[in-house]
Amino acid sequence: MLGTFAILVARLIFGGAFLVAMVMKVLAIGDTAAAIASIGFPAPLFFAWASAFFELGLVLAFLTGAFFTEAALLATAYVLFLGFAFYGPATWPGNPMQMGLFINHLTFIAGLLFAAVHGPGRTLALGWTVRRPSTRRTGSAARAD
Repeated sequence: MLGTFAILVARLIFGGAFLVAMVMKVLAIGDTAAAIASIGFPAPLFFAWASAFFELGLVLAFLTGAFFTEAALLATAYVLFLGFAFYGPATWPGNPMQMGLFINHLTFIAGLLFAAVHGPGRTLALGWTVRRPSTRRTGSAARAD
């Protein structure tokens, strides 16, 4: 019971965090594009919208449990990129607070990796996932070795 509750709360936190990020991007898409341009990334307006839609996908995955592991792994890569691009070691000399923001990204990544391994739980989860090819050999092929 406690495990189920903890997983649901974690899913709400992940979904809520990406929902807030998405809403803030959409409400200030010009500012988001300017921030993207400030790190020298090309096509900032395109990437501002692309990141908002990507975050919407993450919200749906975390809240429904659909493609949960895949979403957690994609979110890990996304948060790692954001951490280094916007708050990485190159930004620390000018503003020591950037290091704290970078470390916050790392702790978020730790939670995402833990979630990816353990999945969405069984309660209120669609459980959809990308089908992986089986590596297990059966029948005569297994005996031929």
